[in-house]
Amino acid sequence: MEEHVSATVAPESREVGGKPLAEVRHGDAFDLFDQLRKSSVDLVITSPPYWGHRDYGLPHNWDYFNDIPTVRKIGPVSPGYQWYREQGGLLGLEPYPEWFVQHLAEILDKAKAGLKPSGSMWINIGDTYFARWASIREQGRQGLGTDERYRRKTPLGGIRAEKNLLLIPARFAIAMQERGWILRNDVIWHKPNAVPRPEGDRLRSVHEHFFHFVKKPSAGRATYYYDIGEAEPRAGDVVTVNVAPGEAGHSATFPHDLIGPRILTSCPPGGVVLDPFSGTGRALEVALEHGRHAIGFDAQLEFVQLQKTKLNGNCKRPARKLRQ
Repeated sequence: MEEHVSATVAPESREVGGKPLAEVRHGDAFDLFDQLRKSSVDLVITSPPYWGHRDYGLPHNWDYFNDIPTVRKIGPVSPGYQWYREQGGLLGLEPYPEWFVQHLAEILDKAKAGLKPSGSMWINIGDTYFARWASIREQGRQGLGTDERYRRKTPLGGIRAEKNLLLIPARFAIAMQERGWILRNDVIWHKPNAVPRPEGDRLRSVHEHFFHFVKKPSAGRATYYYDIGEAEPRAGDVVTVNVAPGEAGHSATFPHDLIGPRILTSCPPGGVVLDPFSGTGRALEVALEHGRHAIGFDAQLEFVQLQKTKLNGNCKRPARKLRQ
């Protein structure tokens, strides 16, 4: 079993209106969600691992999950994320994209208990084109990462056809709806500086999805904290923000101008922001800069330590002005 180590930046107690505090915990979000106090978080915001993109330098049981006859016997419905972990599986490297959608929804659904009834969840997720054999590198696939790589093998069949756009964001959003979440927005993040790709038989992919979920009430219509005055000008559901450069070996870093409005609209001043896949800690930094408390989960100890160092300094940093 993985050892879960708490790396605390500031005391866990928080006083609304006081100095913003941050805490980072090492471990799997699947477990760490259970450690949250009930109804203690105002906003969950994250960009989880995408399917089939990278291995993040974490161990994965390639021999077992690349054995096509074995995984065919199991089929496209996973026995569950707990079982997958016990077999040495890593989120994002599932042999079936269907497993990934199921696992991600299973993990994020555990945020319900810790999220306030007035809370929100914002999830940024990108899509993937299917390839039966894909090169997986620590910092990205298909020539965008390092030279060291693994081969992920996936059975063909159904939606799993060569060159097929898998619509993983849509499948994930539907899976969350089926678990009782209310989808309020599908924000399209337009990335004008997206890295050109070598394909010559389709258009470039220059957008990702940012889903806004809220909890389904036991009766009536959902009500939740939302300050639309803090959204981008014209408050539209398509936002144009350049991709941010990577940091400390992490190639997927939240742009400040993308998440700032999400935090300001969906978390009240003095509230608590949680990023369960916090990486280099960008969401936590932005939360602190705008007077919100912050909690981060991450499975990589090196990133937990990086966040701890950064956040100790950021607690005193004034908020940067968002792009108008």
